This record gives sequence, C-alpha cells and structure tokens, in this order.
Amino acid sequence: MASTDADEDQLLKSFLAEVSEAERDNEVLRILGCFKLNPFEHLKLSFDSSADEVKKQYRKLSLLVHPDKCKHPKAQEAFAALAKAQQLLLDPQERGYILDQVTAAKEELRAKRKKELKKDSASKIKSQVDEGKYEEQYERSEEFQKQLIIKVREILTDKEWRRRKMQMRISEEEGRLKKDEEETKEMWKKKREHEEKWEETRDQRVSSWRDFMKTGKKARKGEIKPPKLKTEDPNKSYVQRPVKRA
Repeated sequence: MASTDADEDQLLKSFLAEVSEAERDNEVLRILGCFKLNPFEHLKLSFDSSADEVKKQYRKLSLLVHPDKCKHPKAQEAFAALAKAQQLLLDPQERGYILDQVTAAKEELRAKRKKELKKDSASKIKSQVDEGKYEEQYERSEEFQKQLIIKVREILTDKEWRRRKMQMRISEEEGRLKKDEEETKEMWKKKREHEEKWEETRDQRVSSWRDFMKTGKKARKGEIKPPKLKTEDPNKSYVQRPVKRA
C-alpha cells in the first residue's frame, strides 16, 4: 500500500511538471466558472465519488492552481474554492444534503423518462424485457449524466433561493422585534424620568400648599397651584371642609 501511494505521488509530480502555464490558467477559469452550490463540479467528480476520491482529486487540482505555482491573478480564489468544495464533501451533513438533492433530481428525471417511454412502444417493450437493465444502462449514459447535473443545479438553486428568502424574513422580523424593544425601553425611560422629576419637586409642591393653607394667597408665578375649592354645590355632592388657619 505504501509503495502504491509513493508511485502515485511520483506520477503526480511528473504530471505537474509537464503542465503548462496555460493549462493552469484554464483550470483556474474552469473552477471559478463552476456552479457555486455544487462542490462535485469544482472537483470534477461524479456524485457517487468516495471520500478517498475526494481527497485525491483535491490534492491533484489544488497543486495545479496553487498560488505559488500558478501565476493567474485569481489562482488564490480558485484554490480557496477547491478547499471549500473538499470541506463540504467531507462533512457528512453537507454531503448528505447535496446527495438528497441528487436523489430528488434522479426521481424527477425518471418520472420524465417514464412518460417518454409510454409514447415509445419499442423502448417500453425493451425496458420490460430487460427487467430494468435498459434503464440502468441509460442512467449511466453521458446524456443522462448531463441532464442530472442540470437538474441538480435547478433544485439546489431553488433550495438556496428559498433559504435566502426565509433568512431575509427572519432578519426583518428580528429587526422589527428589536425596534419594538427599543421603543419600549425609551417609553419606560421617559416615564422614569418623569417620575424622578415629579419626586424632585415634591418638597416644593408641599411647601407651596402649606403656604397657601396658611396665608390663603395665590401661589407666586412658577409655583404649583392647589386645586380651587367650590363654595357652593347645588347638588350638595361636594362639601367644603373648614380650613384651620394658624
């Protein structure tokens, strides 16, 4: 096993030594032109590739576009895209999500294929005679694989768009809640300031009231006036209490 790995390393070094600058530049452009939501495309791998195949392909392509070896101005960007693609495909949850979309894409293509076969009697009969081998062979064909890649792009795009819209709505709701919270805080702040100011003038109000009760004079300008007492009440619902004067 160790000998095999060493042979592969030597073969890879020889290959990279023969690669021209133009080929490196073309690979940079290919990577940056890939569909961003499908890491399999970045690494030029089929959807059934194993984790070991992902690692080997990443090593090969990353050396090809490494900024220290490739002079293309966007080599660093392509190198980073490959690193992200490998990270996603080695993460069980991320890989599982992508493969779920691949499965959904296959189901849609199979349903479409089934409708087409109903119109083509010869193909339908052949499919039934071969007991599914005809369809398995078709799904391995280059035509089906191209359709699968396109369909996966459509599904991933739709899922990402829905995710972003949901995130936008969540952000809007969070913003609304934050605004309501700030308005509530401001309301309580003003109420507290009003209460504090009212309490600060308490002694002044009490003093003014006492002065009025003693002298019966109107409060000076700026002082808080006590309520006026009614001297007559036709309904006799209000009784003026006598005021003791000092």
